[in-house]
Amino acid sequence: MADEPRWEEIFSSQPEGSPADATGTPPAPQSRREARDAENARSSARRAGKARPPRAPRKPGGSKPPRDPGGTAPRRRRWIAWLVAVVAILGLAGGGAAYAWLNFEPQIRKVFGWELPPPDYEGQGTGEATIVIASGDTGVEVTNSLLDAGVIKSFDTFYNLLLVQKPPVEFFPGYYVLAQKMSSAAALAAIQDPSRRVERVALIPEGKSINQVFDILSTATGLPISDFVDAAKDPTSYGVAADAPSLEGYLFPATYKFDPGVDARTVLTTLVNRTFTSLDAAGVAPADRTRVLTIASLIQREAGRNAEDFYKVSRVIQNRLANGMKLQFDSTSHYGYAWKHGEREDGGVFSTNAELTDDNPYNTYVIPGLPIGPIGAAGDLAIDAALHPADGSWLYFVTVNLDTGETVFSDTNAQHEAAVQQLRQWCRTSQSPNCG
Repeated sequence: MADEPRWEEIFSSQPEGSPADATGTPPAPQSRREARDAENARSSARRAGKARPPRAPRKPGGSKPPRDPGGTAPRRRRWIAWLVAVVAILGLAGGGAAYAWLNFEPQIRKVFGWELPPPDYEGQGTGEATIVIASGDTGVEVTNSLLDAGVIKSFDTFYNLLLVQKPPVEFFPGYYVLAQKMSSAAALAAIQDPSRRVERVALIPEGKSINQVFDILSTATGLPISDFVDAAKDPTSYGVAADAPSLEGYLFPATYKFDPGVDARTVLTTLVNRTFTSLDAAGVAPADRTRVLTIASLIQREAGRNAEDFYKVSRVIQNRLANGMKLQFDSTSHYGYAWKHGEREDGGVFSTNAELTDDNPYNTYVIPGLPIGPIGAAGDLAIDAALHPADGSWLYFVTVNLDTGETVFSDTNAQHEAAVQQLRQWCRTSQSPNCG
């Protein structure tokens, strides 16, 4: 047929409608094999979705052709750059987090609710530690004292334990001997245990002289007697009136508890202030303190065990002073003689001739009126009796039974002499050492 394509056109490698090459020259005719191979290649390319560009011919010598600037190498470099940037950012973030953790761990834990329980020791601890609880110390001060002494491991652990106690813990001043490295619970129990408190107890009985009081204080505190003697040299430094010859009578009889390490002056100050407390409560003016204590000390030494006798002895003192009579108390002759000669009283009831006649400012057998100062420690009962003597006309008295303290009060000397004989008879019968 005239319009039928030629065989060469059917198997040409150039598709229908394809333009000529860049030179305008139509493509060269292909053989059937070449046309078939070209068609198969185009079919394979279409199935793959795109045609792979032909490889550039290698240069002589086998070297690879240069990479395409628009190929995969730039994309790989961009990927590596992003990776480096991410690693750097993560590194900076991690370093900042580490710095924050090291410096602000407690705050961070609190914000996120990651708090750890406060540290604590276990058990009753070992070794020994001493803490001091001062008057008025709160839980904060006590907790710090325990922490400083190595008793507890954590302030928060112990203090938090205090806060939940019902009723609240009451702290008693003093020295406490505990162990080191105790659990908070064990430490709390220990400072509430009275047996853990170290105290120096001094019991001062009524009627004791200043030298006897020094002996008791020295034994209780472990301080030498000379410390108390030296500390007592200036009575006025304790607030005692200038008319007092010494601290005699100003060392109040009571039970005292002192902390370890206390000094003599602190001890004496405690006793003197206790005396002032009693005198103030009784309404004694500072100017009258020495006189009242002097009378009270005589009553304390002379009266028996019966409280009523204290007020009767006080009345005898007032009656004899009012009548211009010497008091003639054996207690003053004993005290004055020992004071003058640097001796200790023998504690006997009857005075020796030397004691009765010794000229000293305390011997009421020699001097008129009251002695120059107290002769011992007077308690509250004697102070009250000195201020409030009983009503009566008695001028004499004598204890007729030293075991029971029975005392006979008399208006006349004859009655008194009869009572003295009653005492002598009792002494012969009882053979009491107090009759010496």
